[in-house]
Amino acid sequence: MSIWWSLRLRREAASVPLARRLLLGAMETAGVDPDISYDLSVALSEACANAVEHGGASGTGGTAGGYEVTAYLEGERCRIEVADSGPGFPAVRGRAPSTHAENGRGLCLIEELSDHVDFVNRPGHGGAVVSFDKILKWKKDAPLVAV
Repeated sequence: MSIWWSLRLRREAASVPLARRLLLGAMETAGVDPDISYDLSVALSEACANAVEHGGASGTGGTAGGYEVTAYLEGERCRIEVADSGPGFPAVRGRAPSTHAENGRGLCLIEELSDHVDFVNRPGHGGAVVSFDKILKWKKDAPLVAV
């Protein structure tokens, strides 16, 4: 079983729930366990919110004023990538945000909800890419379960 989709979205807050609903719908149709679907949808929402807030058009490539979301449900794994055309991640990352910080927790949340995460800058294109994946669990009698 394999499901793949890609979206190019405007850097507007209203785009975040659109991406989340599309992911949840695909996972429900495939028969993915609702807890796994929820974790991935929260991680996706955080990645999209980060692209909306920080993914400006200052990069040399990509979609000015927009970002891209790609999701793959392949076999027993779901992989999601969110790419923007902003300034990218700072050179030094990895310090946990303060408990009183107003932002910076989204990337930590993505790490907690996923099995594997990559935060990279797009060389030559500008912008950042957040990629994360999770091993899927299935509902009983899932219609599109991997065989």
